[in-house]
Amino acid sequence: MKCGCVLWDRGGSGVSWVTWVAELQGDFGFPAGGACLRRAELRAGCGSGCAHLLVFLSSTLQPPARAMGCPVLLLLLAFPMAGVAIPVPPALRALSNLHLSTSLTSHPAIVRNYSIHYIEQKVDHFGFKTDKTFKQRYLIADQQWKKEGGSILFYTGNEGDIIWFCNNTGFMWDVAEELKAMLVFAEHRYYGKSLPFGANSFKDSRHLNFLTSEQALADFGELIKHLKRTIPGAENQPVIALGGSYGGMLAAWFRMKYPHMVVGALAASAPIWQFEDIVPCGVFMEIVTTDFRKSGPNCSESIRSSWDAINRLTRTGTGLHWLSEALHLCTPLTNSQDVQRLKDWISETWVNLAMVDYPYESDFLQPLPAWPIKVVCQYLKNPHVSDTQLLQNIFQALNIYYNYSGQAKCLNMSETATSSLGTLGWSYQACTEMVMPFCTNGIDDMFEPHSWDLKEFSDDCFKQWGVRPRPSWITTVYGGKNISSHTNIIFSNGDLDPWSGGGVTKSITDTLVAITIPEGAHHLDLRANNAFDPTTLLLARSLEVKYMKQWIRDFYASLRKTR
Repeated sequence: MKCGCVLWDRGGSGVSWVTWVAELQGDFGFPAGGACLRRAELRAGCGSGCAHLLVFLSSTLQPPARAMGCPVLLLLLAFPMAGVAIPVPPALRALSNLHLSTSLTSHPAIVRNYSIHYIEQKVDHFGFKTDKTFKQRYLIADQQWKKEGGSILFYTGNEGDIIWFCNNTGFMWDVAEELKAMLVFAEHRYYGKSLPFGANSFKDSRHLNFLTSEQALADFGELIKHLKRTIPGAENQPVIALGGSYGGMLAAWFRMKYPHMVVGALAASAPIWQFEDIVPCGVFMEIVTTDFRKSGPNCSESIRSSWDAINRLTRTGTGLHWLSEALHLCTPLTNSQDVQRLKDWISETWVNLAMVDYPYESDFLQPLPAWPIKVVCQYLKNPHVSDTQLLQNIFQALNIYYNYSGQAKCLNMSETATSSLGTLGWSYQACTEMVMPFCTNGIDDMFEPHSWDLKEFSDDCFKQWGVRPRPSWITTVYGGKNISSHTNIIFSNGDLDPWSGGGVTKSITDTLVAITIPEGAHHLDLRANNAFDPTTLLLARSLEVKYMKQWIRDFYASLRKTR
């Protein structure tokens, strides 16, 4: 079987292309019963001459008929929902609980074989006044690890329970044997069971003061030192950081800040540029809109028209009652605040669909069909119908997301809301250093206009936590776009993923490499291999492994020179 990859020439003009076609080698195949693919490796590498890498599937290079679809899982950045007062754009709110569920797929994640450990960490790595410590949880899987010529793959835990991430980051498990790797999954402070002040960790801003990305990276550094000091054979082995979404940002930043600790990083779907004005604040929702526009004629236009239709219908008590009935809402609309909640909830639904738009049936928060946006768009073909007809069509579309199984008696506007330590932690982080501007204009996107108002956001954060955001801090401490002095980081993004708008999608140097996966979702490359992975994804993963192997070889070559 063959697949291709296209590379920009070093000039980056976008005119000159070099096309590579290579046989997929190794354990590639489709065993009886549709078993998952083990791995796919390119015979030919892309070399060091490419300034930008785009993995693509040519129309003439089709995968075997059996490769049709298999559930994968995604992890998303979290944001406060129920019980959190901060009003935020749906772009963030919609991300709250997809990764907090323990049953995000109709095919349960494989239960992995790992051991659970704890390390005593300083609550404050950067001050000297307190010696208070807490127990950070981490997991180890060393079944495939080799002390001779091996490596350590280190997952930089993000905003959730580390066991969930461990069980659902199949890529690391799939490549462990090939890389002779020990797998380490480190839990992020203030999440899961790694709580610096126990039940009081979220009590107030004084207790939350040590929830920062910098403190988390320092935890990771101390943990790696501990592992190399206490595990025989680990001392002189290369460590590679891996993560997705916020975890991908941490992986990249860890390589930047602690290059002596890790030889490289795979940062999957890592929006490290979704800060200040590095990228336009509207790019996220524009990508969501593009996903809908490409999935059906007039689909995004119908959604754009629906907001005014809702506004017109809800001007009277009769209209509120009619819409409540038409949308089969569990709780009827009674006032303008309810109407705003309704529109936000609908917006969140469209964002959720954009991030779970997979080519196979899946079961995230609700069971979904293959290519769910295409199914939704079947009901949204005509934006020029009456207001009542349009909103009845909107109900049919919402019903795909919330009631595909046909078991829901009504639609609950608070259904996507969760109250958990994870959402509380991310709420605080978003109000301090993880300040990501989002906006819509209703022209380039299908949503109601909503400007980014930092003062309003800051005031809301102060009311909630007693703190004010520092929107410039992340770019100050991590460099923004000025990161060309760093090396050995892979930035991977799927072009369906709205977070790709804030990600690195063009290679910066020969060792700061961007891989774009057409028709790829939120850090799909970190999910486990399966028989339904598109060829583009197989190629992307093989290139990631190729770079990691090179980092490992370079590490051992340098080690031999020093002996």
